[in-house]
Amino acid sequence: MIKPLATTAAALLAAATLAPAGTASATSTTSTASTDSCGLSASSVTAAGDHNNIGILSTRPPTATGQVLGRAAFAPGRVKVMASMSVLIDQGPDGSQYAVYGYVVIGDALYQAGYDAHGDGIIDNPPAALRRIGGGWGNFTTVEEAEYQGPTQGGVSRWNVYGLRSDGVLFRWSVSSKGVWRSTGSAPGFSSVKSMALVSKSATYDTFVANTRGGALYTIHIPTSSPMKPVVKPVRTRTWQGFEALLAMKCGVYGTLLLGIDKDTDSGYLYAVGRFTGTSTVIQSVGKVPATFADNVYARLKDPGGPLNGE
Repeated sequence: MIKPLATTAAALLAAATLAPAGTASATSTTSTASTDSCGLSASSVTAAGDHNNIGILSTRPPTATGQVLGRAAFAPGRVKVMASMSVLIDQGPDGSQYAVYGYVVIGDALYQAGYDAHGDGIIDNPPAALRRIGGGWGNFTTVEEAEYQGPTQGGVSRWNVYGLRSDGVLFRWSVSSKGVWRSTGSAPGFSSVKSMALVSKSATYDTFVANTRGGALYTIHIPTSSPMKPVVKPVRTRTWQGFEALLAMKCGVYGTLLLGIDKDTDSGYLYAVGRFTGTSTVIQSVGKVPATFADNVYARLKDPGGPLNGE
């Protein structure tokens, strides 16, 4: 049903009048945050089961455009956690057909979900197809895929999947090109984390940014080597406790566009972040996003294999 297609997700979003998810015109250095316009796409699952998207541009103030990606993509109220979702445009005659796929937690199980749809959000065969990965996922609060595509753009060379369980244990799996999962480590000590977003992936490591219930903001640097040994560095020590979800997208050479979603007010706040260098990291407020973030499940929309190099 879902297959790799030639055109990028950025082209799809541009065709759908949303902010391009995979492109960034701005540049940044290791010490400054980007001030030009970059894009981030925040997808969500509504209570009714629609798969929506808010395309956000880092203009000042930010601008936002909403769209239904997949109508009735999921059964109402079933999706508990969603990883970043890949979107690929089809080579149809009108250029409006696209494929969406990614991991979701439904009930106690992890599934790979996928559907084909059109620019109006109508799915060819609703709801989304679900391929069961395994059980025991009911207590996981975060699932994320880190697929690394090398500088030659010759194809994805590795897939890692991370899961944060509610007791604070962070797990990692490696997934082969044939879809075979292999556990490659775990680490305790993350029970204070409220949310986390992938900001870097390379041949040798993956890095997340995470906020805690106490208000701190940290990076979690995870080498791909075994055993799994995360390295945690503080970025800020306070004021970040209000966000229930963090989403991140590359902006410029080393910059990151960071969205914090506050579920108490259903609001989103956008930040331009320079390269993550611990407490010296430059973080600039871009402003409140002019959109309502009323859904319970959010994840970024991505071009699979697209780079993240915030650290």
